[in-house]
Amino acid sequence: MNVLKPVLLPLSVPPEPSTSRQEVRCAVRFPLVLPVVLSIGEEELAALTRNVSASGVLFELADPLQAGLDIRFSLRMPGSVLGTPRDILVHCLGRVVRCSISEGQYLAGATIDEYKFAEQ
Repeated sequence: MNVLKPVLLPLSVPPEPSTSRQEVRCAVRFPLVLPVVLSIGEEELAALTRNVSASGVLFELADPLQAGLDIRFSLRMPGSVLGTPRDILVHCLGRVVRCSISEGQYLAGATIDEYKFAEQ
């Protein structure tokens, strides 16, 4: 008996226009608004988070930050988000990767390069 195998033809996918931006996400973002104090060298700035993931965070600030700055900050992550009975304090080290302005507020995207759970 002669069995025919299907022939797979390559699909022709047109390239995306060069003006489009495709974002690649490595982790799920949680839309969390949490108060935070950013430490940049000896300077401290109050901020709020807009969203948080395992690899980064988006801050809302009153002043702009320069991309490339190393930052330190601590987040009190809600237990309801983490699936734990209590909130967890997380100390983070990262760097600012971008800053923009939206509706009078500066938004700074930062990586989380290292983190450590605080003893509680």
